[in-house]
Amino acid sequence: MMIREPVVAGRFYAAQRDTCRSELLDLLQHAGPIEVRDSATLVGGLVPHAGWVCSGATAAKVFKALSARQPKAIVLFGGVHRYRGREAALFGSGRWDTPLGPVDIDARLAERILGHTNLIVDDPYAHEDEHSLEVQMPFIRQLFPQAKVVPIMVPITPSAHEVGQAVARTLTSYQYDALVLGTTDLTHYGPGYGFAPKGEGVKGNMWAKEINDRRFIDLVCAMKAEELVVEAAAHRNACNAGATAATVAAALGLGATQGILLEHTTSSEVLGKDSSDSVGYAGIVFQ
Repeated sequence: MMIREPVVAGRFYAAQRDTCRSELLDLLQHAGPIEVRDSATLVGGLVPHAGWVCSGATAAKVFKALSARQPKAIVLFGGVHRYRGREAALFGSGRWDTPLGPVDIDARLAERILGHTNLIVDDPYAHEDEHSLEVQMPFIRQLFPQAKVVPIMVPITPSAHEVGQAVARTLTSYQYDALVLGTTDLTHYGPGYGFAPKGEGVKGNMWAKEINDRRFIDLVCAMKAEELVVEAAAHRNACNAGATAATVAAALGLGATQGILLEHTTSSEVLGKDSSDSVGYAGIVFQ
């Protein structure tokens, strides 16, 4: 059996079972009531993937909203920080371990997805060092204990949205009870990221959030899947536009007509620091 062991536990989130669960439950408790009309009709979401201390609260809002449903499967569209392949990389069988217990792969669904497109390959080793989906797995284990997953890493290519379309075709063709979940962070702003067109400090960070991030968020909420990769390349306002494009396209294929923004914040706001470097985070659900 292929087992994907945690690689950022102890850095991005707690590695010890009790501490991890305690931190996760605290994030969910402080997420507050989620004001989404008829949460049972949600088909998916988009979450950030930094360490929980920075973006966990934003992700928790999305997971809390989606937990109104208890699907049999969750297809995950992950970011690509190290993988250099051109095709999307799927983890096709086995399980992902978390401090809270294992999350099983839906091998049958993975096989069926592979049969619907040549844009995805079964390459579990591509996931070895990628953190963007790992930080979501404890939420899934806690809130969707019966669900199996299909993790897919989506490179930033013009065809990224077609990956999501293929997943939606598979889910609808076989009438799967499933959610789709993607992940990206937003503008990485400041000298540490080599991107500070509006200057350093509070003024620049505010532009990054209110203007640059919002360009990308507005396209996501308007379900403009085919425009997201080009937008991020032009304005550097998302690190994983491929995963986002696939998520939006899949949500469209499952019947969603809009994205609903639950929270938009930045690392500098969360940490309460007037840092010259800041990263944007958004939590969005699709309905």
